[in-house]
Amino acid sequence: MIIKLPQATIKHPALPQLAELLLIAGGRSPSPQWLRTAAKNRSVWCIDHGIDACRTAGLMPSRLIGDGDSAATGSWHWAESLNIPIERFSPEKDLTDTQLALHRIKASQPGAYILLTGAFGGRFDHAVSTVYSLLGSGMAGCIADEQEALFYLHGGETITIRFHCRPKAISLLPLGADCQNVSIQGVHWPLSQAYLSQTWPYAISNEPASPDQPFTVSLSQGCLGVYLCWEEV
Repeated sequence: MIIKLPQATIKHPALPQLAELLLIAGGRSPSPQWLRTAAKNRSVWCIDHGIDACRTAGLMPSRLIGDGDSAATGSWHWAESLNIPIERFSPEKDLTDTQLALHRIKASQPGAYILLTGAFGGRFDHAVSTVYSLLGSGMAGCIADEQEALFYLHGGETITIRFHCRPKAISLLPLGADCQNVSIQGVHWPLSQAYLSQTWPYAISNEPASPDQPFTVSLSQGCLGVYLCWEEV
């Protein structure tokens, strides 16, 4: 499968050809231009404050989910005026709005590939919860905006990433206890059959070896987050 972002393209042969869905969460809002480009050929769902980003970008989502505690009142009313289907929950709940949205997507579109945006920035606990909630949802997906991106890679898989805009940093983040036989090629500091531990993640802040060539990552066991940064904030 080939997943296209405004600033990068990822080739992931292990994934089937899945329908794509853009899920806009309530963290740092992506730029309107990036969001409009990312929404092309994807259905759009919003989580709470994500409706503000949609309204600013002039995008009409097909669904709004959340407790309404972070979205602007005017944006929520805007969604109501457009008769966008809304699922509103009480703020006093166990699951996060993002987890509720992932449950709904899995129930209605179990074969969707999720591009989750509006997930970076803000509180660290929210970002960590979002990263692991998408990972644990059983759905295929990645997290991205115009500043950062995170792709998931499982044991036995290989991904190739071609960037349209050169990233400032490429990092490999073990998302499980350990990652075996990790290799990365096409970067300034390549790795071959390396071991990466979640408690000692040293494969940080790598750089592309060439401004116009892709890089490839693989591993035999574990779960790895392949992180790219274009703008430091």
